[in-house]
Amino acid sequence: MRRGHRPSQPVSNRPRFWGRHAVAAALANPERTVRRIWATREAAAAFGGFDPAVPMSFAEAPDLGRLVPSDAPHQGIVIEVDPLEEIWLGDLLAQGAGDQRPLIVLDQVTDPHNVGAVLRSAAAFDALGLVTQDRHAPPESGALAKAASGALEFVPWVRVVNLARALDEIGEAGFWRIGLTGAGGRSLEQAIGTARVALVLGAEGEGMRQNTEAHCDELARLPISPKIESLNISNAAAIALYAEARRSR
Repeated sequence: MRRGHRPSQPVSNRPRFWGRHAVAAALANPERTVRRIWATREAAAAFGGFDPAVPMSFAEAPDLGRLVPSDAPHQGIVIEVDPLEEIWLGDLLAQGAGDQRPLIVLDQVTDPHNVGAVLRSAAAFDALGLVTQDRHAPPESGALAKAASGALEFVPWVRVVNLARALDEIGEAGFWRIGLTGAGGRSLEQAIGTARVALVLGAEGEGMRQNTEAHCDELARLPISPKIESLNISNAAAIALYAEARRSR
């Protein structure tokens, strides 16, 4: 039986993306189904044309503003899409066999802006992918896609029902699972060895749950000033990915 299934999302729950980076990446992704496009004439001209098979409507900027959350920076274009197809954790781990790309695991991080920013950092540092829970993680959305700045389309994102079991599978695949916490015994730089690394981060405030920590090989900390209690989750992920990238290079 395959584990780490990312459950299908209902097609009726189609997100709308906005902003030129998020939209351009979605339009360029052959795995993404775009259902409808709304754009100002200026934005449409900047894109240089769209697939004629996709319904497209010209609209004024105020009309586009009514299609997205209040004050969303739509930049003259909005699209409605189907969520991406499900991904299996086992397939993702098999794709990374033989290389040293790190994996990011998030425990109950629910803010779409933070998850989008983590995806962007994952793309910047060539991470293998992102693993979150099915519940207690945001769905694909315009806010998440905008924060990811296109990375949602090409960084594999696996949703799992049980994070502890997923961490077991990740460990069996040869990853050294490092949980980031201020109570870690060693710094992240000291904890990173020669094995493939899975970086596990918990939600802001609550941090990782105890059961998640128990399924890590080691708990480590980022060496930040005692003047600051903790970092934003997306900043912590970016710093951790950078530290791992320095080791691998």
